[in-house]
Amino acid sequence: MRIRGETRTVRQVTPESSGAGRVGSSIRPVRSWTGSYSHRIARQTRIDETLDAVTLLIPIITPAFLRSPACREELTHFVARERALGRGDLILPVYYVTTPELDDPERRDADELARVLAARQYADWRELRFEPLTSPVIAKALAHLATRMRDTFWHQPQGQPSSSGGSPPVVPRAGGSEASVTEKATAAKTMAKTEPPTHVVDVFPQRGDFTTISSAIAAAQPGDRILVRPGVYQEGLVVDKPLEILGDGPVADIEVQARDADALLFQANFGRVANLTLRQVGGRAVWYGIDITQGRLELEGCDVSSEQGPSVVIRNGADPRLRRNRIQGGRYTGVMVHDSGLGTLEDNDIAVNGYSGIEIHSGGNPTVRRNRIHDNKHNGCLVHTDGLGILEDNDIAANGYAGVEIRNGGNPTVRGNRINRNSYTAVWVHNDGRGMIEDNDLTGNKPGPWTIDQDSEANVTRVDNRE
Repeated sequence: MRIRGETRTVRQVTPESSGAGRVGSSIRPVRSWTGSYSHRIARQTRIDETLDAVTLLIPIITPAFLRSPACREELTHFVARERALGRGDLILPVYYVTTPELDDPERRDADELARVLAARQYADWRELRFEPLTSPVIAKALAHLATRMRDTFWHQPQGQPSSSGGSPPVVPRAGGSEASVTEKATAAKTMAKTEPPTHVVDVFPQRGDFTTISSAIAAAQPGDRILVRPGVYQEGLVVDKPLEILGDGPVADIEVQARDADALLFQANFGRVANLTLRQVGGRAVWYGIDITQGRLELEGCDVSSEQGPSVVIRNGADPRLRRNRIQGGRYTGVMVHDSGLGTLEDNDIAVNGYSGIEIHSGGNPTVRRNRIHDNKHNGCLVHTDGLGILEDNDIAANGYAGVEIRNGGNPTVRGNRINRNSYTAVWVHNDGRGMIEDNDLTGNKPGPWTIDQDSEANVTRVDNRE
């Protein structure tokens, strides 16, 4: 799935010779045009012959794809072949890396092939590039693409009779078209999956199914959805089964307040929580805004803080996805990842916390990407005690200590970040700290870009940083 070096790649799918609907595939990188004129002509001839035998074309779209003469030539050839066959569904693009020619309307309008690709129902895999190959999300995306390929093979051009043997029976559709019994059963099953049972929570009695979120969780079956209407819910939530919990209104108006408890304790294999304000408001022990102890929680668009401990804790091998959340104003650390916790943090605003914005230790190994980590009272990011992690493409600014501090065997990769305007140096490595620090902007910090103690100097690799 990952394309080494984001190379220009076209996946060509051909039916096996032995039977309709069976698919074989080959993946071939498109290299630059080199060699003699006769060699290029011979190569083009081979490409043309190959494309004439191809049933489906799956272009992997990256910025380099539309700038490659070879890729453009092959796509142009296949578009012409598709039109000659009277089809418009034989090109199945996979959008892999954000490409200006597709997203910018002016650039798209000026490029005929970009318009062709944008008009197709492409598979958007941009968020999947960094997922592990074993991820269920990857398996689901591949299954969806395979289903589209199958449906395309089964599609019969208008006027062409169906092949004999093995075809599912057909039933009339409204309007005169036909649909197979199998298709109807599949459609019904799909509808059942996309519309789970929904429980409504409303603080006003008689307006919803429940007046507390906890009672809705207790009554729900795995896979159910809970919609939470605006109100203040004074309770701690424990999610111990796969559920989807969604705020139904402005996030600021849907607030969970927990005292002497975590605002949310997640103990399920997977689940989703979105559009809620989650506040841990105090108590007599250490409590968290969110404590993720296992599985994969998808946390999206929430506002999280804690008065009694870190706002978000990821531990015990949990591998959540935190996207577009506001993790601000906690008394302690914003996000703590430890005890082999994993996770992907993307596009979050992590700010104004009492200690560091993010702390990674004890085998924690998250991917932290495109976040705004600023105005925390201590470090932007602290990696220590054998913590790992990838910090890339973040804005780490205006923190009270260093932008990134690494110590006591911490060993992160810090790549492509903008680490500016911090009260101490951009990167501070000491007490046997380690790491790869590459391609970062380290300008504008008060004492300068680096403080690396002598005991750590040999353990730090520095490449192409702007100082």
